[in-house]
Amino acid sequence: MSGTVSPENGTAHPLDQAPGSPVHAVLALGANLGDAAATLSQAVQYFAAAPGITLTGTSPRAVTAAVGGPAGQPDYLNQVLTVTTALPARALLGACQAVELAHHRTREVRWGPRTLDVDVITYGELRSDDPQLTLPHPRAHERAFVLAPWSWLDPDAVLEGTSVAELAERAADADTVRREERP
Repeated sequence: MSGTVSPENGTAHPLDQAPGSPVHAVLALGANLGDAAATLSQAVQYFAAAPGITLTGTSPRAVTAAVGGPAGQPDYLNQVLTVTTALPARALLGACQAVELAHHRTREVRWGPRTLDVDVITYGELRSDDPQLTLPHPRAHERAFVLAPWSWLDPDAVLEGTSVAELAERAADADTVRREERP
């Protein structure tokens, strides 16, 4: 993927710069339409096989009530993945959007029901206010449906200097998150 080059200084935008060494990133997956469990499993397989991405961890799944959006949505199934990647941040976002598209994701209603949602939560230490990819994710620190599975995967994880587990406990939706009971 070619990067966007700034006409002012001739350098690639930070989101388009390949890292000098693989970067640790956190991805959050969620689905509440169709066979959400199968969709999440297929998304995990996609990231495990994607060029330039190495899957390093998968959280237990969380069942959560929908946060925001239209009333009456089915519960979500959520999962957090950790990866290392040699891809630029925007290319990682492109990989996330490709797997969403493969699962027929549409963006008709903000925070509406969806077949698959994949968000880049963190990409190394990169900070970005770009409207296409804000890093770290601008609402991750307040969403237990992201924070709880992340803390189950990595109890020592920190987001913006605060324990992810502590953030999960303080999140407004903390009481709606429960671990998926697997057969």
